[in-house]
Amino acid sequence: MLKSVGAGSRSQGRNLFYYLFVLMLAKLEWMRYNLFGGLEPLAVVADFASLLVLAGLLELLTPRRGKGPAYWGFNLVYSLVLFAITLYFSHFGSVATYTALGNLNQVYGIRESVDATIQPMDYIYFADVILIAVIWMLRRTRGRKIEGRKGLWKPAAALLTVAGLAGSFWFIRDAEATQSELAQAESVGVFNYQVVSAIKIREENKEIASGDIGKTIQEIEELQASYPYRKDESAPLQEFGAAKGTNLVIIQMEAFQNFPIHLKLQGQELTPNLNKLANEGYYFPHFFQQIGQGNTSDAEFMTNTSIYPTGTIAMSTGYGNRKLPSLPRLLQGEGYEANTFHINNVGFWDRNKLYPALNFDKYYDKPFYNNDHFNSFGASDEELYRVAAGKMAELSGKGKPFYAHLITTSSHFPFQIPKDKQTLIEDESLAGSQLGDYLQAIHYTDDAVGMLVDRLKAEGLWENTTLVIYGDHFGLQPQSNDPAFIQQELGIPYHNQISRFNIPLIIRVPGQQGKVVEGIGGQLDILPTVANLMGISLKKEGFTAFGRDLLNTDRNILGERYYLPSGSFINEEILFVPGKGFEDGKAVSLKTLQPVADFSKYRSDYDYTIKLLGLSDAYVKLLPKR
Repeated sequence: MLKSVGAGSRSQGRNLFYYLFVLMLAKLEWMRYNLFGGLEPLAVVADFASLLVLAGLLELLTPRRGKGPAYWGFNLVYSLVLFAITLYFSHFGSVATYTALGNLNQVYGIRESVDATIQPMDYIYFADVILIAVIWMLRRTRGRKIEGRKGLWKPAAALLTVAGLAGSFWFIRDAEATQSELAQAESVGVFNYQVVSAIKIREENKEIASGDIGKTIQEIEELQASYPYRKDESAPLQEFGAAKGTNLVIIQMEAFQNFPIHLKLQGQELTPNLNKLANEGYYFPHFFQQIGQGNTSDAEFMTNTSIYPTGTIAMSTGYGNRKLPSLPRLLQGEGYEANTFHINNVGFWDRNKLYPALNFDKYYDKPFYNNDHFNSFGASDEELYRVAAGKMAELSGKGKPFYAHLITTSSHFPFQIPKDKQTLIEDESLAGSQLGDYLQAIHYTDDAVGMLVDRLKAEGLWENTTLVIYGDHFGLQPQSNDPAFIQQELGIPYHNQISRFNIPLIIRVPGQQGKVVEGIGGQLDILPTVANLMGISLKKEGFTAFGRDLLNTDRNILGERYYLPSGSFINEEILFVPGKGFEDGKAVSLKTLQPVADFSKYRSDYDYTIKLLGLSDAYVKLLPKR
């Protein structure tokens, strides 16, 4: 493929450029087909233009001698980028931006999850890289060198680069009218999309630099007052202070969806301990994830701040330098000590920045636990709960009320747990499937919750502890779990977005009666709901929350981003996902899981969501640095 250049072969440098360009374009269109399911002619032109820029700059900046190694090295890096974007899309359903790719250093911490995501065909990006390396080495050993051509080729390459820049500029400018990030990436191509993202971030930062947080808070309050969350805003708050003075334990369960709650497999309850807690406490069956790029760490962030993730960067990384208004700060004002527990290193996803930003008094990370080698993270949920219960008992012994936030990991993708922990009755039809592994992991997670409850009772803490349990995000990967297969095996309806993003929320307050709360809710709503139960008035505290107290909300709306494009929302009736805008979007009924043809009456909800997300982004960026 790479030929030598001699006196009679002066065009080989130019041919080398052509070969590289064709290979790059072929790989890019392969990725486009896998990500978006087709090749639209205009979108292919956008890819063509962006590649002219990349290849042209490479040609212009590379010395004539040594073009072979330079082209090979560039092709390798290019292939790695496409490989990473493909895996990222498979895992998150979003096109990775340069900010997301900047977090690749976190991959080692979830290597089992990443390995399980890779498909054999994903390695096709590297096929030509290996072939070219072999050919190049063979030609080097024969003393034949690859050189570029002097003369008019450099000016021609410069013209091609300028043409590519002009074409890319046209597509990038056209993308400004599209709200959906996914639609932007599809229409302008993944490389032009990086420029679109950078321009958007730059413009937002310019606005923030001249912003006024007081004015932004006023705009937030005015916007929220315009939405009919409550039929009577003047009515007394229900359950205000019902848990006042109690200890608070919040458990964030890894990859825990809602459908296993109250479900049986071959007559065996999948989650007997959670079922009991749901029956005794408040159970919210229509509760949804709202995470951004940070996944689990974003769930921690939202639970403790009631602020939307920006979707452009993990909040622990991007905003760990802020003084965040938070649940720990609210409770510390009531005399509580706030601690958080995670069995991984605190540096994972920059939690060493997030926890001080949230103002936790202490964090207990990997060195505090015995490694029982449960999975790639190390310690099991049992070990997490053993340490946490001990620390809680110490604080209680000192007469100190506490808030403990516990982050579980035992049900992490790919859901491979030790054989001696697999206590769910084996179902032959699920053997070897991701669904079967997931149910085993979920069943163990439930067992461990039961062990924690027993420990709290043994330590004399149970009757004075409010327990909140929720899922951080979905578990079942859509590409590996056909809804029809799930429905056939479990006998339940399953939708690839609504059911996947539906996570449990259970709140158990000592002495209360069980109640099912049918309204919708999301992770932003945890803090306002808990604050109400703990007798803390967010209004009196001057606390800006983007979520709602679910015990005092008649109509709710949840903004979604990242796993769904910006502008997506869930209200009491539908899940809405925009196309390039509202008119070409799609809606699905929460009740029937069937498409809704006429969703025109929800236009105001779409506009409201866009405004609220924008104000949340402005608010968090204006928060003071610590």
